Amino acid sequence: MLAGRRVLLTGAAQGIGRALADRLAAEGARLFLTDMNGAQLAETAKALGAGSTPADLRDPEQIAGLVAQAEAALGGIDMLISNAGFARGAMDGPCSVPDDLWQDSWDVHVMAHLRAARLVLPAMRARGHGWLVNVASAAGLLSQIGDAPYSASKHAAVSLAQSLAIEHGDEGIHVSVVCPLYVATPLLGYADAEDQTRPNDRVLTADDVARSVIEGLSAGKFLIVPHPEAAVFAQRRAADMDRWIDGMRRLRREAFADGPPRDLTELHRKI
Repeated sequence: MLAGRRVLLTGAAQGIGRALADRLAAEGARLFLTDMNGAQLAETAKALGAGSTPADLRDPEQIAGLVAQAEAALGGIDMLISNAGFARGAMDGPCSVPDDLWQDSWDVHVMAHLRAARLVLPAMRARGHGWLVNVASAAGLLSQIGDAPYSASKHAAVSLAQSLAIEHGDEGIHVSVVCPLYVATPLLGYADAEDQTRPNDRVLTADDVARSVIEGLSAGKFLIVPHPEAAVFAQRRAADMDRWIDGMRRLRREAFADGPPRDLTELHRKI
């Protein structure tokens, strides 16, 4: 299904992005990669024989340049995987962080997906086929304690993917959104994707997630949930939101019992 497919992948230098790049290359996809970390990106691209260019996806002009380079290198784009993301935490609540962090979250987790999709869609629609994959988070189905900007922007990322699927599905455009829970990546302080300091098996490796994504794409799924329990939690939230919020408040009290966690790395080990 992926052999020969021309794929533009963002956030490809480490974590889930690097694991996805490895899996896609093994499946025979032709890759063009980007990341803010130019040195790690170059290493990944060299290892996989892929084209690459560093880019800051908060900048619309850099996104336009990235898409143009990818199209020129690959001869077109069949699949856009918008994976780039970040998390800094907001332990004192939504109002504790400045506007620029909220804006960065919006630009990377929502507008970067939209701006890239806007550029690749015309050719996909003209061909009558294409695939848009937004890597969001289970925080976009639920909420992440201690990081409101991340949660809100990931909710928006899920909503954007739904709209893309609704509006363009009849034109042959497939859309998928990926919503993992905790993953052992540098974003949460792990040294690498296979870091053995994971506190429990519910913290998946990046390769676990990449494998789930490939399986979900092969099955033509819109919603790809690498952690099955996340889908259960989302159903409970939808069935009784008041009860769900009470449960989340209780979870927060337990995690903050000894004082606010220093960062997301400490927080996720308490949940």
